[in-house]
Amino acid sequence: MEELLKRRLEDWDENHVRTWLQYIRVKDEHIQTLYEEQVTGAVLQVINKDVLKELRVKQGQIHLILEKRNELLSSPSLELAQSSTSGVREREEASLTQDHQKDAPSQTLQTETLPDKRKLKSQGDVTALETPDRSTDSQQIRCKPRPFVKDDINFKYVKNQVLPPETGIINLICPCHEYKSLAGAVTLDRQRLEVKFACEVIKFASGCMNVRTNGTIHFGVEDSKGSSGYTHGEIIGLPVKDRSIYVNVLDYYIKKCFPRFREDARLCIRPPIFVDVISRDGNEGRFVIEIDVNSSIKVVKNRIYTVRLPIFSEKENKVEYKEVTTFRRSGAKTEPVCEKDQDAFITGMQERDTRREAAENSDEPSKRICEDLERKLSVLLTGGKKLMDNSQWYIIVMNKCNPEDLEKLNFLMHMNIFCVFDFDPDSKTSAFFEHYLKHHTANVHFLQDYKREDRESMSDFRKRLCLFDQTSWIFCNGRNDYGGDERPCDVSTWVKSKKKHLKRTVFLIYNEILPAGSFVVLFLLLSPVEQPLVDTFHEFYAEMNGRNDIICIAECGDNYQKWANLAQPSCSIETIDKMSIVGMKLNHVNDTIQTMLPTLTDHARHLPVSTKGVCLLKTADEERMFTLEIVSCDQCEDFKFDQQDPEQTTKIERDFYRGGKVSWLNFMLAEKGFCEGVIQRDAYKEVVKIIDGMLKGSSGKQSVVTVHVFHQPGSGGSTLARQILWNSRKDLRCATVKPSCAVGKICEHAIQLLEYEENDINQCLPVLLLVEDADEDYFDEIKHELIVAIGCKTVNVVRPVFILLNCRRCNNPEKRCKKFPLEAVAVTHKLTKEEKRVFSNKRKKLEKQFEPEFILTFVLMSEEFPEEYIRDFVKHLLEGIDRSKLVTELIKYVALLNHYVANSSISLSHCEAFLGLGIPIDHLRQQSFETSLNDQAHLLFIHFRDCTTEIQSIRIVHPLVAKEILHQLSDQPLSQLVMNLLQQKAFLKHRFARDEFIKFIRDLFIRRHKRSQGDSTDTIFSPLIEDIRNEEQAPEKAVEVLTAAYECFEKDPYFAQQLARLHYMDKHFADAIKWAEDAKHQLPHNSYILDTEGQVYRKQLNVLFDLTALRAEEVPPDKLTEAIRIALKAIECFRAAQKAAQSEADSMNNAGFVGEVEVGCHLLQLLSLLDIFKKDEDGSYTKLIEYLLGKDIPEEVKEPWKKFHGKLKGLQNGIYEALEWMSDDSSYFQTNKYEDGEDESSNTGDAAHNPRKWLIKKTRLFTRYFTLSEQEEQNLKQSSNCSLSPLVRQLRIYKNGGGNITSIFSLLSDQKTDRTADKLEKIISLYPEDHQKEKLDNIDLVNFTLSHIALACVAPRSSKLLTYQKLRELSQQFWKNKYYTSSACFLLTLLYWPDEACDQEPNEAKDRILNTALETMKRLHDIKMKNLPSRKKQIYTHFFLGNGNGFDKIVHKSLLEKLTNSRLNERRMKWLTGDVWKNPRVTQKLKRVKGWTENGAIFVRGHWKQNKIRIVPLHFPSMPHGNENVTFYLGFTYAGLFANDIQVEH
Repeated sequence: MEELLKRRLEDWDENHVRTWLQYIRVKDEHIQTLYEEQVTGAVLQVINKDVLKELRVKQGQIHLILEKRNELLSSPSLELAQSSTSGVREREEASLTQDHQKDAPSQTLQTETLPDKRKLKSQGDVTALETPDRSTDSQQIRCKPRPFVKDDINFKYVKNQVLPPETGIINLICPCHEYKSLAGAVTLDRQRLEVKFACEVIKFASGCMNVRTNGTIHFGVEDSKGSSGYTHGEIIGLPVKDRSIYVNVLDYYIKKCFPRFREDARLCIRPPIFVDVISRDGNEGRFVIEIDVNSSIKVVKNRIYTVRLPIFSEKENKVEYKEVTTFRRSGAKTEPVCEKDQDAFITGMQERDTRREAAENSDEPSKRICEDLERKLSVLLTGGKKLMDNSQWYIIVMNKCNPEDLEKLNFLMHMNIFCVFDFDPDSKTSAFFEHYLKHHTANVHFLQDYKREDRESMSDFRKRLCLFDQTSWIFCNGRNDYGGDERPCDVSTWVKSKKKHLKRTVFLIYNEILPAGSFVVLFLLLSPVEQPLVDTFHEFYAEMNGRNDIICIAECGDNYQKWANLAQPSCSIETIDKMSIVGMKLNHVNDTIQTMLPTLTDHARHLPVSTKGVCLLKTADEERMFTLEIVSCDQCEDFKFDQQDPEQTTKIERDFYRGGKVSWLNFMLAEKGFCEGVIQRDAYKEVVKIIDGMLKGSSGKQSVVTVHVFHQPGSGGSTLARQILWNSRKDLRCATVKPSCAVGKICEHAIQLLEYEENDINQCLPVLLLVEDADEDYFDEIKHELIVAIGCKTVNVVRPVFILLNCRRCNNPEKRCKKFPLEAVAVTHKLTKEEKRVFSNKRKKLEKQFEPEFILTFVLMSEEFPEEYIRDFVKHLLEGIDRSKLVTELIKYVALLNHYVANSSISLSHCEAFLGLGIPIDHLRQQSFETSLNDQAHLLFIHFRDCTTEIQSIRIVHPLVAKEILHQLSDQPLSQLVMNLLQQKAFLKHRFARDEFIKFIRDLFIRRHKRSQGDSTDTIFSPLIEDIRNEEQAPEKAVEVLTAAYECFEKDPYFAQQLARLHYMDKHFADAIKWAEDAKHQLPHNSYILDTEGQVYRKQLNVLFDLTALRAEEVPPDKLTEAIRIALKAIECFRAAQKAAQSEADSMNNAGFVGEVEVGCHLLQLLSLLDIFKKDEDGSYTKLIEYLLGKDIPEEVKEPWKKFHGKLKGLQNGIYEALEWMSDDSSYFQTNKYEDGEDESSNTGDAAHNPRKWLIKKTRLFTRYFTLSEQEEQNLKQSSNCSLSPLVRQLRIYKNGGGNITSIFSLLSDQKTDRTADKLEKIISLYPEDHQKEKLDNIDLVNFTLSHIALACVAPRSSKLLTYQKLRELSQQFWKNKYYTSSACFLLTLLYWPDEACDQEPNEAKDRILNTALETMKRLHDIKMKNLPSRKKQIYTHFFLGNGNGFDKIVHKSLLEKLTNSRLNERRMKWLTGDVWKNPRVTQKLKRVKGWTENGAIFVRGHWKQNKIRIVPLHFPSMPHGNENVTFYLGFTYAGLFANDIQVEH
C-alpha cells in the first residue's frame, strides 16, 4: 500500500482503486461494481455521493469511501507524489502495464525476472504485487526492436518496456542500434526540431555507411544514464502531430549535408518508420521514430562519406553547418574520425568492403531448422505427460472460423470445454458453433449474462447458467441471427459498451467459478485479429497473474504477428512466443491433440433396450440429461492407459482403499482383470433380492418404488449402491442423480432416459436411479414428481418404471430400516463371519502391495472400526509431528469440520490461501499443494473433486479418524481451536468456493442433530456447541464462541437466535432477550425468530415460577405479578409468530400456536395456586372462571394486576383458538412420519413428534380450569353479569373428550369400543335434546355432528343417535348460514354423498350443496398448503365409503387398520403401496364406486345426472389411460374426495 500511495492519485487505474478499496475494507460487491464501471484514480478524486448512489452503493459504504478518499487526498505521502516532476509522471503512467507484467513468469529473456516473492501481498482474497522500485532495471520487461527494414503496421512498442542496450558493429548485417529520446527537441519549434532530428540521423547514417554496417537509430527511446528518471533504452515515445516534419526534412538535409554521393545516402537511409507506442489502456498517440540504414556493398563500395552537420545558431537565428567531418561507429557511439587516423581509415576501406561483401553473401537464406511444434504443443497441454488431464477444463477464445477449417477443429469435440468466448456473430448459423451443435449441446449466453443478481449466491448463479452441466457459449460481439438487442458492433463501440462486461466475466470465472490450475485458456486465431480478442487476452493474463495456463494456436503467421504485437502491454513477445503454436497446420494440430486425449475418440456409449439389444447414446442427448450421470453398458471402456505411467492403475486402486469414493473405473479395471475385484458386502444380496422382487411384481402396480440403503460412514454403503448400478447396467437403464439439481429437471431427464430410443413406453426397461445423501424431503419430492410424471403417460404399470435407490449415511441404520421394513437394508461397521473371512484375505493381498497407512480405510473396515485401533493408529501417525507448522494447523481445522459436519471438506484453494502458497504457475496444481504437506497430512488427506462445482477439496480419510485427531492433536481447549478458526481470514475472506465453505461453518455452529434425519441423538444445539458446554464445563465459552461467529458472519440474525437460545438454556434471561430482539430487529417477520423470542419468556416463566416449588408454599397475588407480565409477553411474541407464519408462503410453522397453549396452560396452573382461586371440593375452579370469564375482579388482585386484567380475561379465548387451529391442522394432514414406528407405544407427547397426543393432553389441561360443577353452572346461568351456558357446555364437552375433530376421532382409536361409545354418548348428552327449541350455533353443530358420526362408527344402534336423515337436515344450517369452514364442508360431503336409501330421486339442491362443499374444501386446502409441495403434508383420509346406507356407509380408517393385524410401520407401508386393498377383511367393508375417466380425470354422477363430480386419484399411476369406465374405493378427506385402488370395469 505504501508503494501505491507514492503514485499520483490521478494516475491510478481501476486495479489500483480496487486494491485501495479492499484495503479500507469496502464490501466485495461494491468493489466489483466500481471496478466494472472503470472508476480510476481520476474518477475517485471527483466522485460524489450522488454518483455512488446511482451505482447502488449502500449508504454506509458511501460514507466510508468518501471519508477515506478525503483522508487520502490530504495525506502527506500523496502530496509528495503530486509534486513529482513531469518526467516521473510520464514514467508512472506506465504503472498499469507493469502491474500486470511484473507477474509474468521468468520465461522470456534472461534479463527478465520475477519480482521478489516478498513483494507478494494479499488484500482479502486478492493477491497483488507491490509496485516495484523503478530504479531496478531487472524488474522492467525487456523487449526486442522492430525487425530491420520491415515496416510492419502491426508491430507495436509498449510504453516503459526496455530495449536491449545500444550496440556497435556486430556482423555488419545485424544492425547496430542508437537511441535518442528527443524529449527536449519536440518541445521546440519546427525548424529547431528538424535540425536536431536531421543532425542525429545524418551523423548516425554516415557513421554506419563508413564502417559498412547496417543500423537503426530510434527516436523516442531514453538514451541517458539515469538523470531523467528513466532507464536507458526505455521506450517513451514522441508525440507526432505532423509526420511530414520527419519525412520531408531528411531529403532536404541529405542534399545539404552530403557534399558528395548524395544518391548513395538516399539509397542507404530508409524513410522514417513510425512505430505505435501503446500501453495497457490502448494507443497513447505516441511513436518511436526509427530510421534504418542499409549499407549495401553495391552502394557504398570504395567510398568514404563526409558530412557537414547542421546546427541552429541561436545567435544568428538560422541554420548553420559545421565543417566537413568523417564519422564512424565506434562501439555503441558514432564519433568523428580524428585527423591522425584519417589515412589509416581510408586505407582500411577495401578491407571493410571485403568483409561487407562476405557478410552479405553468407547471409543468404539457409534452411531454417523447424521448431518441434508437436512436442511444444504436448508440453503446453499435458505438462510433459503422455495424455491430457481428464479433469482439466478448457476455456476457448476464438474469432471467425473459415468453413474449410471446421473439420480441423474436431479435437475440441473431445475436450472438457467450460465456455467459449466466440467473437464471430455468425457462428451459430454458418460457422463453428453450428458445427459444434451437431456433436454436443450448449447454452447460449452473452457477456452481460455473467452478472450475479443482488444477493445471488454463487451456487444459484451456477445453476441459473447451467455451468458445468453444458458448455457455455458466450457470444462476445452479439449475433446476427438473434432477434433481441444483442447485435454486432464495431471495435470502438464494443470497447465502450461491452468491454466492461468482458472484464467482469473474466474476473468472475477466475476468482469465483473455476479454481486456479483447473483450466487452460486456449486462444484460436482463425482469422485476422481485432482489438476485442486481444482485450480478452489482457484480462485473462492479468487475472491469472501471468500463469502458464494460456495457449495460443495460429496457423497464419500474419494473424499471430498482429496478435503478439497488440498483446505486448501484458507481457513480452518472448513470453507470448513460448505460449504459442504458430505455423502448424490446423489439421496437424487436430491429429496431434487427438493422440493426447485421455479417452478414445472413436468409442461410443450404448444403453440397453427392451429387445435385449443396445442403442447408441449420442453425446448431445446425454448432455441434455445433465442432472443424471448415466451408466452405459460400456462404461469406462473408452479409458486410455498411459503407457508412460505404470503406476496409473495402482494409484486408482490405492486411492479407493485409502478412503476415496469408488469410481466406475474401479469396477471396470476389476472386471477387465487389471486389479482385484471390489468386495461385496452381504447387504448387496439383500438389495438385489428386493429389486428382483419388485421387478417380478412384489410391489404391486406401483410405477415408482424405493429401496433404501442406510449405512454408517465408511461401511461401504456407497460402494454397495454403485455396485448395484454397475452390475445392473446391461439389464436396466442406470444413472446417479447429481446433487442439488432442480427436482423438475431430474424428473424430466429421467423420463427422457426411460423413453430414449424406445418405441413403446409400456415395454421400456425400468430405470434404476441412485440418489446419494439427499435429505428426506428432497428424495420424497423426486419420488412424488416421478409418480406425477408417469401418471401423465399412457403406461400400463405391470412392474416398476423407476426404482429409486436411496443411499444415505446415518449413525443408526438398523433403526432407520424399521421404518421401511420391506424395502430397506442396513450396512454397518459390524462384519458377518463370512465378511470377516473375505476382508481378511483381501487385506493380506493388499498389504503385499501397499503399506497399511496407504489403505487405511480398508484396514479400519476390516477391523470393524474399533476405537482402540483408531486411537493407536492416530497416535503412531502423529508421532514427531511439528505442532507449530501451518500444515499441522490445517490438519486440525479439517478434522474439526469433518468430525462435526457430515460430508464437509475444505477446498484446495482455501488450503493454498491458508498455507500462503500463492499462485502456482504450472498445470500441476494438486502436486504443488501436496509438496507443501508433511508426511502425516499426505496420509490423512483425501483429495476429491465435486461433480457439480468442479471444486477440488480435501477431507480426512474417515470421520472417526478426524475425531481422534482432534482429540490427540489439539493441545488447547476446543473453544480456543474454534476461536482460532474464526480468526483465519485466509479461510473466511477467501473469495473462491466461499459459499460452500461458509455453509460448512454455519452448520458447524447452527445445525442440530436429529434422529429423524439419521443422527445418533437429538441435540439442543449443534454438536460443537454442546461439546464446548459439556466437555469444558464452561457455558460462557460456548457463548464466547457463538458471539465471535456472530461478528464474523456480519451479525447474522440466525447466530443471534442461537445466542438467545444458549442464554435462556443457561438461565441468563436478560442476555437472551437482548439477542432475541437483535435477531427480530433484522428479521421482524420471520416466524421462527419470533417464536424464539417467545421461547425466551416461556423458559423464564418456567424457571422463575416453577410449579413444583410453588405448590409447596403459599403464593400471594403480588408474587405472580411478574409471572403474569412474563407470560403475557410470551403470548404476545407467540401471536406475532402466528401472524408471521400465516404470511410465509413456503413454510407451515405452528410453533406460535403451540407456544401460546403451553404458556397459557402454565399461567392457568399458576393462577390456580392462589387461595382466592383455589379448587372447589368438587374439583372445579369456580372463582378462577368467574374472574377470567366474567366482569368481576377480586379485591386481592385488583391493584397488583391492574395492568393485566383485560389481557387475562382474553386468555381463555386465545388458548381456545390456538387449540382449534392445531386441531384443524391435524385434521388435514398425516401426523409427523417419525411419531410412529417404534415410538408408537412411547409416551412422547410433544407437539413436534406427536401433535395429536399433545393436542388431547393440552385440551384436557385447558378444560380442567374451565369446568364447573352442576350447581355452579346453574348459579352462573342465572348470573346477570355474564352469559356462560353455551361456553360452559362447550368446556364440559372438551373435558369429556369432544369439542374438536381431533379429540373426537382420537376416541375411535381405542381398542375397547364400549368405552368409546360411552364417552361419545356422554358428549352427545351434553347438547340440547330439542334442537328446535334451543338451536345450536355453527361451531356446536359441527362438533355435535362429528360426535354422532363417530358414535355411529362404534355403536350404530345407540339410543343417543339421531337418524341419518335428521342429522342431514340439521347440517343444512351450514348451507343456509353460508358457514363454509373446512369441518362444516367435510361433514356436508359425508352426509350428502348420494345414499341409495335416502336419495332415490334426482335432486338438484342436494347436488348443489355437495358441489359447493367440495369446491370450498379445495379452495381452503389450497390456502392451507400455500406454496408447499403436496408431499410435504400428506393428506389424511378419515373415512371411506362402506357397504350399506345411512351411517353404515361411513367407515372410519381406524376400523380398517384394526383389521390389518400388523405393526404400525408395515400398516403404513401397506396404505402407501396399495397392499391394503388386497386384504379381503378390508375390502368387504367397503363399496366400490362406479365412475369414468375423461382426459386424465375421474368423474362420477351425483344427485343430479346432468352434473358430474370430479374425484382426485390418490395415486396417479393407477389411472387408466384413455377414456374408461372404472371402479374405486372412495375416501373422504379435508381436501376433498379421493379415489383409491382404481380398476378398469370389465
